[in-house]
Amino acid sequence: MDIALAVIGGTGVYRLAALEDVEARQVDTPYGAPSGPLRIGRLGGTRIAFLARHGEGHALPPHRVNYRANLHALKQAGATRVLALNTVGGITDAYGPRVLACPDQLIDYTWGRESSFWDGEGEALHVDFGHPYSPMFRHKLLAAARVTGVRLVDGGCYGATQGPRLETSAEIARMRRDGCDLVGMTGMPEAALARELGLDYACLAIVANWAAGCGDAQEITLAEVLDNVAAASAGLPELVAELARG
Repeated sequence: MDIALAVIGGTGVYRLAALEDVEARQVDTPYGAPSGPLRIGRLGGTRIAFLARHGEGHALPPHRVNYRANLHALKQAGATRVLALNTVGGITDAYGPRVLACPDQLIDYTWGRESSFWDGEGEALHVDFGHPYSPMFRHKLLAAARVTGVRLVDGGCYGATQGPRLETSAEIARMRRDGCDLVGMTGMPEAALARELGLDYACLAIVANWAAGCGDAQEITLAEVLDNVAAASAGLPELVAELARG
């Protein structure tokens, strides 16, 4: 199957509404079932596969997502490039609500997740992960943003926390000291699993709110998060279509 690009949608992005001629494909993998059906269709003349990371009804919290099945299902379908949409909180000044960012580094604070395809048999996997997001694919994402006029902050460090609860102010203060600009709950082990599979992988971080103790952070509501995600995602169809053509 000729798939130009696979997109994994995060909180607030459960469909790519602009997809045409959509086929819903239920798949299974050696690692179990993915979060939901692969929705494969056309966008701007190119073939796109979309998967909702949390399920289309947001039934799966971050620590219960079967990241291995999700990535393997996309590769089985023929994808070689994966754009991860991650809804995040902003920590440093350039990453306020409704900002789109393309981070270039991450720190993993998660625990207890299935973080490798290695299952104890054969040679252990030790992938190079110094640059967790594929540099050339990031370059293409940034170029697509310039072509389409979508404002995208280049760089930043994504801190992946366990969830599903949000972080304390003290935890965010520690993350700031560690060098994190963004905080989310789904960046790992997804990025590392993509690397193990040889997939080009980049993150498009959608800032939904200030993290605890940052900016003018107040009590975070789901309505606020979804409103900010919708506003920040307005240019996504054009950006994704341009990236798929590149």
